[in-house]
Amino acid sequence: MTDSLTIRRPDDWHLHFRDGDIMRGVVAYTARQFARAIVMPNLNPPVTTAALANAYRERIRAAVPAGAEFEPLMTCYLTDTTDPDDLARGAAEGIFTAAKLYPANATTNSASGVSDVSKIYPVLQRMEAEGIVLCIHGEVTDHDIDVFDREAEFIERHMRAIVRDFPKLKVVFEHITTADAVKFVENSSPNVAATITPQHLHINRNAMLVGGIQPHNYCLPVAKRETHRLALRNAATSGSSKFFLGTDSAPHLRSAKESACGCAGIFNAPFALESYLVVFEEERALEHFEGFASLHGPGFYGLPVNEQEITLERAEVTVPETLPMIGEDIVPFHAGQRLFWRLAD
Repeated sequence: MTDSLTIRRPDDWHLHFRDGDIMRGVVAYTARQFARAIVMPNLNPPVTTAALANAYRERIRAAVPAGAEFEPLMTCYLTDTTDPDDLARGAAEGIFTAAKLYPANATTNSASGVSDVSKIYPVLQRMEAEGIVLCIHGEVTDHDIDVFDREAEFIERHMRAIVRDFPKLKVVFEHITTADAVKFVENSSPNVAATITPQHLHINRNAMLVGGIQPHNYCLPVAKRETHRLALRNAATSGSSKFFLGTDSAPHLRSAKESACGCAGIFNAPFALESYLVVFEEERALEHFEGFASLHGPGFYGLPVNEQEITLERAEVTVPETLPMIGEDIVPFHAGQRLFWRLAD
């Protein structure tokens, strides 16, 4: 039995910090584990220009604890009227690492997202030419489409067309939740990859609905059937470079989650690596963990692998029921549960 695992320091390729007091309260959890993170731009108002992204990046940097080495990688929130020149200029100046496609009203703060994918084809053409990565929240938003089918429907309506019409564009299908998405990524060109969250490896939709509504297990895209969870576990632990770590950690205060209209998002940052590693051990795939956590993401984005190393050691850890946050509480993923790995000091 392996009692410790040393790997290159990982990165988080999909993360929400929010802004203001909450952002300042959560940055340390990510900086403790990860060297870099792709930061989502769905603030209110959203991060739609290079100037806004640069200002947001500086606010995040100011919140990194003294002595920690962490770099936020910024994304541009695409709208129907995104300026291709500003996006390209922001990427050339090292401000933007990627751009994010939110279908309008698909998730938190996405009302300003893309209403019709065809409207951003000139932007995608420019991104393809400039080598800018496209990150996609892949769900349709039609009210007549069942929430559990929205990812699969997005593949058929939009994803196939995007990768067909822009074959040289690098596309990350973010936080995939279905066997349909796994199959699509596996069968696509090397320019298509996917991130997978810890929660979608651990829970299926029963975790939201059995024994009463469980708001702290509610995120978007929602967890699906058990068959989909198993397909995600197989993909994540397979060793394929098409799949890599993206927590989609999304903090909301407990009061916002436990409300008449609870917010979507799971705050998994405090124990993200420990959560993933439990899955890899259960699947007897510890040898593939470094690839998933530390190598595949930089390889896809064309960035250097981190030189530093971290060590995770076997130990029983009980996740707190709540964590203090700006005078209130926030509930972490696995609250009250035991994990069996910890990040060594």
